[in-house]
Amino acid sequence: MAGRDVTRRGFLVGSAAAFGLAIVPRNVLGGEAQEPPSDVLGGALIGCGGQGGGTFNQLGRSSSGKRGEVKRLASCDVRYKDKADNKATYSDFRRVLERKDIDVVAIGTPPHWHALISIAAMEAGKDVMSEKPMTRFIAEGRAVVNAQKRYGRIFQVGTFGRYDASKGKHNIQMHKAFMQGILQKTDMVHHHKGGFKVKEWSGMVVAPPQPIPASLDWDMYCGPSPLRPYHPHRVGGTHRGYWDYEGGGLADMGQHYLDGFCWTYGRENTAPVEIEAYAPPQHPEAAGLWGWVEMKYADGMTIVLESGEWGKPYDRLQKKGLNLDQALDDEAKKKLADLPDPEPLVEFNDAVKTRKQGEGNSAEGFHRTACILHLANLGIRMGRKLRFDPVTEQIVGDDEANRLVNQPMRAPWHL
Repeated sequence: MAGRDVTRRGFLVGSAAAFGLAIVPRNVLGGEAQEPPSDVLGGALIGCGGQGGGTFNQLGRSSSGKRGEVKRLASCDVRYKDKADNKATYSDFRRVLERKDIDVVAIGTPPHWHALISIAAMEAGKDVMSEKPMTRFIAEGRAVVNAQKRYGRIFQVGTFGRYDASKGKHNIQMHKAFMQGILQKTDMVHHHKGGFKVKEWSGMVVAPPQPIPASLDWDMYCGPSPLRPYHPHRVGGTHRGYWDYEGGGLADMGQHYLDGFCWTYGRENTAPVEIEAYAPPQHPEAAGLWGWVEMKYADGMTIVLESGEWGKPYDRLQKKGLNLDQALDDEAKKKLADLPDPEPLVEFNDAVKTRKQGEGNSAEGFHRTACILHLANLGIRMGRKLRFDPVTEQIVGDDEANRLVNQPMRAPWHL
């Protein structure tokens, strides 16, 4: 073994392996006062304000109802600039991801950081629970999907609609009918009105610069977004009112409302192809009021989001539900009955331990829900009818709109 240094530990391990034995640390075996790692996960919370604590708690979500145990080993926030010790408290997420004892990461930052931190965490071998919305713009979502496939990590978004929908027998049959191509055309209209907090999460059009608090790393807060002058309204929950960080109340609340819709009606691999919005002209930085957005899928399904906070009520299409029994003929019903049910969706903690998630519970499904929100905001911001290609994920024939589909990031940050 010339040219190699052999330590005592290395010799012991090698000798044990030669005899079919293994030297295993006590913490792997478990024992008195020593939990095995399969039962306790090392966790980190990145983004500790607002909903951060709730997002971290979702790391313990279990399909059985019994919470999995996750030990919080690190807390990271750009507002910890003056107290970070890089042991348990951090202001730079990259230092957290260097730790080998962190198994799972909860991301509670504003959405302009969700994609980059999710990708970096998965590359570092961590499983990820992200706050909603999944991303700030469409191209980020595709990058997260690709990262999950590349690194084989568990990725979920902290909403419950998808899981609730998957537990209903009617929803399961509807899901199969669309996902398996048994039902290919529909005139159904899904109309969701209210609950978007549009006025509450509108940005300030005039925000005079103010001194940056000593505790805040403002440059890191802005990160991949433009480095604007500091104003406290851009930090905390009110960050939602600025395109730099989120997409108003629509982006804040929409993923909650639409995750169940996307799963039930088989929208897991596609997106609307036509988008039309009714809204006043929008400020380039501050999200504002809007009335409604109508979006149509290639199969005829229409989804309408109505704020109820501005303008005339939506009155173009009547609400139409979908009766599966009436929509299918006898042959289609038999074919549907013969199809096996989809794999149950697996809650985060169980998915981490079993390495299984179930159909429709990957980054792709969450991304397609987020696409609805991004496309709606594109319609609001552009002020004109848009056509979208769900395969290329580009607005057809509209370069200006596509600059918002894949937005430039401030150096050195990039997808």
